[in-house]
Amino acid sequence: MTMNALNQPIDEPKTDQPARPGTRLSPHGAIIHPTAHVAASHFEAWTEVGEGARILNSTFEAYAYCDRFADIANTTVGRFSNIAAMTRIGPTDHPFTHAAQHHFLYRSSYYWDDASDDPAFFAARAARRTVLGADCWIGHGAIIKPEITVGIGAIVAAGAVVTKDVSPFMIVAGCPAQPIRARFSQPVIDRLLALSWWNWDHARLRTALEDFRSLSAEAFLEKHGA
Repeated sequence: MTMNALNQPIDEPKTDQPARPGTRLSPHGAIIHPTAHVAASHFEAWTEVGEGARILNSTFEAYAYCDRFADIANTTVGRFSNIAAMTRIGPTDHPFTHAAQHHFLYRSSYYWDDASDDPAFFAARAARRTVLGADCWIGHGAIIKPEITVGIGAIVAAGAVVTKDVSPFMIVAGCPAQPIRARFSQPVIDRLLALSWWNWDHARLRTALEDFRSLSAEAFLEKHGA
């Protein structure tokens, strides 16, 4: 078993083909681009990691994907999450309350033969989990800070810096990110949450595919019973 720099086991994802537009994804786990770096992470079915991405200590639930050069740490990526290129999710922090901020404080073995790294610092950093809800969309170049929850169906606009939790189906934008508007009325949001299509099995999703494509959210709810 391969280990990372923190002596943690690394899930070794399938890399039988590069992640790219048009790739046939796998029910057995992730398709990971050969240039991506993955450590101490887990991937469920139908997931994908794009070119040059870096994924550390994270979980991709089924159908989640990230595009090129996404940098994701200490994050639970919910089912059907859509993560655009060059995003930063759960970025790690420096110890700014000490006399120095430099990583010689915790990566000490890089600098001195007789000094060890600081395991408590790394453990505390890893515990600061970011959570992306099902079917959220994280726009190009967005940054989501540690210990933030982005709700189901939310949209984080390109270039936004998210420093506070985002409600389900809310659109946020700016630096720091602020709510712009909800995607739907509250009754429709409540019905979508009750329907929870993101928990449907693969066969049911296929059966409803044409409705997903052609119907409004309201019409979809009427047809599918929520």
